[in-house]
Amino acid sequence: MLYLDSPRWSELRHAYGDASNIPDLLRSLSSLPAASGGSEPWFTLWSALAHQGDVYSASFAAVPHVVHALSTDPARADSTYFQFPAWVEVCRRKTETPVPEDLRADYEAAISTLPNLIAAAASGKWDEEKLTTVMMALAAAKGFHTIAEAAQELTTETAEQFLDWFYDQ
Repeated sequence: MLYLDSPRWSELRHAYGDASNIPDLLRSLSSLPAASGGSEPWFTLWSALAHQGDVYSASFAAVPHVVHALSTDPARADSTYFQFPAWVEVCRRKTETPVPEDLRADYEAAISTLPNLIAAAASGKWDEEKLTTVMMALAAAKGFHTIAEAAQELTTETAEQFLDWFYDQ
């Protein structure tokens, strides 16, 4: 992973400019803070690194840190720790945004780790949101970005509507 004190962060970009503010936000993930409402650090991470479907060079540097935080206690981590890296991957594939060469190996390793972290999280309590984000993360990690994006929108209600539509065909 790119060290959080690396000067490279100031060369990386996010939605609002250089990414020199991102390392401090990523450091705070070590305590696995939940993402509720507009809580930090998640509000700023989402708005800067996965802004309206766009991703940036700093997004790819941040994903390994998010996945590392998730790996410390997958059963306790909330759904955002699965959703964020999955959404970055979905957006990367949709927009065909290239991963900088110096970040590629760590980014790809983090994405490929998601299925094992999902298995480790299985012992924890899941609600509908965690289920859908875990499904999203699995699909993204396995290269099914369209299914991953659809899984993000899945709720009991939308699943029922889909099944009604499907069986009417």
